[in-house]
Amino acid sequence: MRPSLRQLEYIVAVDRLGRFGLAASALNVSQPSLSAQIAEVEAELGLRLFHRSRTGVVATAQGAELISRARRILREMEDLRAAASGGVPFGGRLRLGVLPSIGPYLLPGVVSALHRNHPELRILVREESTQWLEQGLKTGRFDLIISTPEDHPGTVQTRLFSERLWIAVARDDALARGAGPVRADDLRGRMFLTLDRGHRLSRIVYALASECGGVVSEEYEGTSLDGIRLMAASGAGVAILPEVYVRRQGEAGHETVLRPLVAAQASREIALLQLGGGEEMAGTGLIAGALRQGAEALGIAGVQAGEET
Repeated sequence: MRPSLRQLEYIVAVDRLGRFGLAASALNVSQPSLSAQIAEVEAELGLRLFHRSRTGVVATAQGAELISRARRILREMEDLRAAASGGVPFGGRLRLGVLPSIGPYLLPGVVSALHRNHPELRILVREESTQWLEQGLKTGRFDLIISTPEDHPGTVQTRLFSERLWIAVARDDALARGAGPVRADDLRGRMFLTLDRGHRLSRIVYALASECGGVVSEEYEGTSLDGIRLMAASGAGVAILPEVYVRRQGEAGHETVLRPLVAAQASREIALLQLGGGEEMAGTGLIAGALRQGAEALGIAGVQAGEET
């Protein structure tokens, strides 16, 4: 006997949710039935899939390997069903995770265009920090994520674009009187404003501050790009903003002056990523192409032809 697809779904759900009861509820089956099916698989394969405790369940070393393979089999079955039903990518439903410093500014036009051209494809978007995107990809909550590639080693990466960083300062700031790009020397001794440390952008800004001889504010860590721009407008410091935000929101706030930044650390790479250990998922090229078109429409110059790593 081999594990059935349904049993594989049970195993993956338990691993994702961490509890038998939650997995049973999500799959609309009774907990005894789910437990019995997993016990049957363990007995047949001669290995224990999960460590069980009062606080939940965690995959064993052998179980983690089997669960990874189970996810891959289930994804391939979704692709097979999609092909049989006329080639709808991702089985008609894409679970997409994205950094909050990208999603609201890049995705509206992209999702609208995809819906127009592929109305049968439903895209479920969730914005999360780098750490939670990584976890979501590993646990199967996301099919694909849009993030910074260096933060997700071991993934299959389709590079999308490179974007410059910009500054926002109050209108009475000395930097507001200049024209053209701001350089590292212009920021020496200045206070930088950025998102909290759970975001990759924060780490980029700390490296930038070190390069420029600036200081990152310890008193204020923004929860949104609009928030740090508002703090800059009050004269609290220099907000460091990604280009995708500036291109979408630049005209929205007249209380600050925006200028591009030229420095070694003043850029970030953005990629479309999937769980490693397999070939690129069917439909990934379609999504990557739409995202690049969206970046080009915003005027971002660093759009790449894309390469899988």
